[in-house]
Amino acid sequence: MGVDGGVPASGPWLVRTITGVWKGVFKVSVMLAMTYLAAQLLSAALPAADYRSLPLLGNRTAVWIVAELHLMFAAFVLGVPIFALITEIIGMATRERRYDDLAREFTRLLAMAYTLTAVLGCVLLVLFLALYPKFTTYMSSIFKPTWLLYLVLIFGEVIVAYLYWYTWDALQGARKRWHILIGLLVNLWGTALLFVADAWVTFMMSPAGIDEANNPTSLWAAATNLTWMPINIHRLLANVAFGGAIAAAYAAFRFLAADSDEERARFDWMGYVGSFIAIGAFIPLPFAGYWLGREIYQFSEQMGVSMMGGGFSWLWILQAMIIGSLFFAANVYLWLGMGRIPGGERYTRFQVPMMLVLTLGFLVWATPRSIIATGAEMAAMGGSHHPFLGLFGVMAAKNTAVNLMILTTFLSFMLYRRGNRVPTVSWTLAGKAAQSLAILIAAGVVVGYGVYSYFVPSIVRIGFSLYQVAAVLVAMAVFVAIDIPLLKGAREIGVIRWGAIPERAQYALFFLAISFTWLMGLMGYIRSGIRQYWHIYGRVADESANAYTMTHGDATLIVSSIVVVFFLLVSAVFAMALRDGRKV
Repeated sequence: MGVDGGVPASGPWLVRTITGVWKGVFKVSVMLAMTYLAAQLLSAALPAADYRSLPLLGNRTAVWIVAELHLMFAAFVLGVPIFALITEIIGMATRERRYDDLAREFTRLLAMAYTLTAVLGCVLLVLFLALYPKFTTYMSSIFKPTWLLYLVLIFGEVIVAYLYWYTWDALQGARKRWHILIGLLVNLWGTALLFVADAWVTFMMSPAGIDEANNPTSLWAAATNLTWMPINIHRLLANVAFGGAIAAAYAAFRFLAADSDEERARFDWMGYVGSFIAIGAFIPLPFAGYWLGREIYQFSEQMGVSMMGGGFSWLWILQAMIIGSLFFAANVYLWLGMGRIPGGERYTRFQVPMMLVLTLGFLVWATPRSIIATGAEMAAMGGSHHPFLGLFGVMAAKNTAVNLMILTTFLSFMLYRRGNRVPTVSWTLAGKAAQSLAILIAAGVVVGYGVYSYFVPSIVRIGFSLYQVAAVLVAMAVFVAIDIPLLKGAREIGVIRWGAIPERAQYALFFLAISFTWLMGLMGYIRSGIRQYWHIYGRVADESANAYTMTHGDATLIVSSIVVVFFLLVSAVFAMALRDGRKV
């Protein structure tokens, strides 16, 4: 499925739109028909079995690769339309044409991405039917109505996506609000698709709506299981951050390939907008992840302990290093970008202390609770926990560290936003004092509860993290609420010199995109892997030869290979968009 990434053909826009919609519906219909035919032929040709084996890659690895690539492109085609809609709304509000052009350029990126998402989804379905027939039949017995709903939503997404692209020129000026409404429908349909698919995924992790014999009792309960809404929110934020990061990487690619100052200025600005949206969605993402983790613990303490303190705990150290690196890269890009903002030098004095907070937070977050050591080393330490470093390996320290890193990154973001503007309102000093106080109080609450956590039982300590999160969220909300009227009508020190940013800043944008993608693959493995040998945790066991937990080394190699393949395909998407842009 997808929109036509090329230049709209000449002729009446209504004819072009109807033709485009029909082309999209026909394309999806052909793909679904071919998938159904392939499934029927395989069922007739293969002998009946609960499981079938795939040579070379094996069942699990083959399904893993196709499913992960499908999810990555699905995140791309869900995140970019949100990015485009936000940008288009900003353009209408500010009456700046460049925002509308930016939204249109990134919508063009969806052309190949939509098609790849659909093809990978069809291949995934065929693999499930061929390799896991018993499990697929059982899932169908529970979720078949949602599969039909999913098909309806796919066709709806195709129709509104083509309408969104082909009506871009016709719905300008006074009719712009109608085009934004269509863009909103694209995102609503995409979000509905996400919510339906998440019901299947989360049912496998926290099953509900079935009796003791695993017979379905309530489709609604099965779909809206305990982890369904947390993963919906987590994936929505992740998709926006991911879409913004990919868009920023595209702009960085175009910046480095630019032949003129005008091009560099244009794509520098595009990279800034992409990173702005990516960082904005990334800041609250750990909070959503914490909510998801909390619900997993609530459903099954054993699964939660396995995730955080058992066999998967060392992967969380790797996850912490990636996320910490993301915070560093985001701040490096913001501070390098300050160089093109007249007046930005006013805030240079904050750079070292803020980077110090990020460094200390990174070190604490990456500190393991248990240390791999020899027998002699463990005897000297008195156990697997280091007498000093072990204090920073517990969640009390890590929650404190990540909240301070989020608060610091938010502050960098707001200082960047204020770079070339000087408030002129009469209450400027009082406003800045209130903002500073909000940040200091939040930091005090985070550190205070972090220290106090060491002196209370674990059941009490868990609740403290809610106060830390609430303090940071409230501080950010207060800061923004003051900042908007504070900067209204502010005096500009000078015009931002777009394009006058070091080339190394573009590599920070590449790093953001690659790290986001790698993190998505790694966390997807952890979320799926904690089910261990269960298809549906605690209810339906995986009785195939693949029902084992692979080593972390093998898992990370597979995830890394998937990331490489994904970016090779994304490079093809970029190349096609570049070709179409040159046609324009």
